[in-house]
Amino acid sequence: MQKEQKTYTKEFKLEAVQLLQSSQKSQAQIARDLGVADSTLSHWRQELREHGTNAFPGSGHQTPLEEENRHLKREVEVLRQEREILKKLSASFRASRLEVSVYCGVSGGVSDHTDVPGA
Repeated sequence: MQKEQKTYTKEFKLEAVQLLQSSQKSQAQIARDLGVADSTLSHWRQELREHGTNAFPGSGHQTPLEEENRHLKREVEVLRQEREILKKLSASFRASRLEVSVYCGVSGGVSDHTDVPGA
């Protein structure tokens, strides 16, 4: 049976880290008092130290760097699809020109109309 993961609000995490920094109690004691694992409290402190106000963005929210990364990956995918469409259109256009050239009896695919009487 899968264990349900508890979720904590940003405010709870911030207050827990604040308590850890201002209290005379040990990290293990504070973790026990709050009902979280000692390693979880340590992780929260580390995340706050590294990310400051961007720490704990919440479920479905991303840090600015993660959001930019997601946006750029999407843009790359759109450009890749556009390139593939252009490749297919270009190949189709070349094939059409070749068919017209063969049908008209033009050797290079483009006629300069010098063989047309009166031109």
